[in-house]
Amino acid sequence: MNFRFFFQKGKVFTIPNFMSLFRILLVPVIVWVFLGLKNDGLAIGLLAVSALTDVLDGFVARKFNMVSDLGKALDPIADKLTQVAVVLCLAFRYRIMWILLGLCVFRETCMFIMGLITIKKTGTVYSAKWFGKISTFTLYGTMLALLVFPHMPDWLSTGLIILCMFLVAMALVLYARFNFKLWQQAEKQKAAAAQPGKAC
Repeated sequence: MNFRFFFQKGKVFTIPNFMSLFRILLVPVIVWVFLGLKNDGLAIGLLAVSALTDVLDGFVARKFNMVSDLGKALDPIADKLTQVAVVLCLAFRYRIMWILLGLCVFRETCMFIMGLITIKKTGTVYSAKWFGKISTFTLYGTMLALLVFPHMPDWLSTGLIILCMFLVAMALVLYARFNFKLWQQAEKQKAAAAQPGKAC
């Protein structure tokens, strides 16, 4: 078997893509462990494995030149599914989490639709932006804190969840602004290409 195949740019069957797929398959397992087995320790361990895989797939993709459009799509899908799953689990302990869950589902629905439109208009898949990464980092940090310290004061847990709500909403607004700009640029380029003799 030619293992160099897995290290060729643009291939679908690459190590980073397999790691992203692994994270997606891990999501229902995490939910089952948390809600079914009610084993917080094991759930935390699985989340740690998911987070480590998330870091590794990005490193491997860049190190071995295996960045692909499929990887750019799978990686955020794995992130979002994991986030939504853990928020859902925690919502059974913290009522205010249901609001955050609804906000996350709304954001990801909007992001999915905007992503499809952007791909259609530009033919390109764009990676996560800094504001999305900050939102993701804070959300993961909050979920981990709530899992590790389930008896923290109510004011602290509520404050952390509200902070997540704010950052999730902010990321959605900034992503919408980013995509709208891309659409406008694509329309201008299309119009310019249709009228090559007209001065810009």
